[in-house]
Amino acid sequence: MDSDEGYNYEYDDEEEECSEDSVEEEPEDDTLELGEVELVDPVVAGGDRDDCGETGGGGHGPGEEEEEDYRFEVLTAEQILQHMVECIREVNEVIQYFTGLECGHKFCMQCWGDYLTTKIIEEGMGQTISCPAHSCDILVDDNTVMRLITDSKVKLKYQHLITNSFVECNRLLKWCPAPDCHHVVKVQYPDAKPVRCKCGRQFCFNCGENWHDPVKCKWLRKWIKKCDDDSETSNWIAANTKECPKCHVTIEKDGGCNHMVCRNQNCKAEFCWVCLGPWEPHGSAWYNCNRYNEDDAKAARDAQERSRAALQRYLFYCNRYMNHMQSLRFEHKLYAQVKQKMEEMQQHNMSWIEVQFLKKAVDVLCQCRSTLMFTYVFAFYLKKNNQSIIFENNQADLENATEVLSGYLERDISQDSLQDIKQKVQDKYRYCESRRRVLLQHVHEGYEKDLWEYIED
Repeated sequence: MDSDEGYNYEYDDEEEECSEDSVEEEPEDDTLELGEVELVDPVVAGGDRDDCGETGGGGHGPGEEEEEDYRFEVLTAEQILQHMVECIREVNEVIQYFTGLECGHKFCMQCWGDYLTTKIIEEGMGQTISCPAHSCDILVDDNTVMRLITDSKVKLKYQHLITNSFVECNRLLKWCPAPDCHHVVKVQYPDAKPVRCKCGRQFCFNCGENWHDPVKCKWLRKWIKKCDDDSETSNWIAANTKECPKCHVTIEKDGGCNHMVCRNQNCKAEFCWVCLGPWEPHGSAWYNCNRYNEDDAKAARDAQERSRAALQRYLFYCNRYMNHMQSLRFEHKLYAQVKQKMEEMQQHNMSWIEVQFLKKAVDVLCQCRSTLMFTYVFAFYLKKNNQSIIFENNQADLENATEVLSGYLERDISQDSLQDIKQKVQDKYRYCESRRRVLLQHVHEGYEKDLWEYIED
């Protein structure tokens, strides 16, 4: 019959009736041995049944009784083992696709990769990446991160982040501040002292700035902040503004009228731009200031003068600081010029040893420029006393000698003046070295003996 196609049936010649008891008494010759499995086709096992529980679709007419003897597939132990291996392999593939930490939260490899890439590339996180599960604080260890990330660029970024974290947390290590330098400097004791990287950059180990003897890190930080805040606007402020005589807020005159009203919401003072006195007594004759009050105007002028004096003092030291910084940049370029001069001098029967004085002179010149630059930072915060006068004298002497040495090195050298220039350059750079050493010794002696008094800015 059509509904029975695909199945093997075996029909007996004679029908045989069997009772429930006879079924129970059937011999057990067909019982499966241990390790064998009887597979039943799901269509046969779950075939359609009518309301009486009889299997439907059999094609039997009324009164017909046909027994169907199905043939079953019996697997050997070797086939069962092979089937189990395949199942285990599939399960392992699924298990390996999901992974997690000791907290028990598991995620697929793709999710892990996307999560870690976002944390590393976009958020710049290194050793503080936690489990992706909500409110889970378990951190992802380095080995797990490197195992789950497949992108080489992300791996490189992560290695840089954990290395940087290690250096930042170790007080004996410091990154070189030179651009594009990836070296780390290690010291035995952390202190404000000069260190030199393999790339040639010398810097202060404590603050990371260029070596700034004789000024201390504290004052240099304040100075740099002040320069960043003031340098671009100080000249314009000095020329175009005045301070309110009441609250001292800076006021800009944006019209021709001299009747000024402070825009500070807590002040609103009205005063005369010319005399800085109160506006009310001026009346209608403000242009003559005929109601001028000497005491009020004097107080306003005194406050204004103090502010202007402070600004002028800052500009004095700032201009000299910046001048030596600019000269130092130019004089670093002298090395190339000096190298050419040294080659020319060797062509005039001078040995390589004999021309080394030029390179030594440029080294000393750059050291003196750097020292002088930072002496103006030191002087800006220094209160006047007898020791500060000695310091200023040493500073002036070194500054004068440094300018003379710079002039010698920039001068053209001819064959006739060769020996004369050599002697002058050697004498001058030795003198500069000596005066620089004297200045620094005096400042450090003041530190040790607590001789310096500072102006808190």
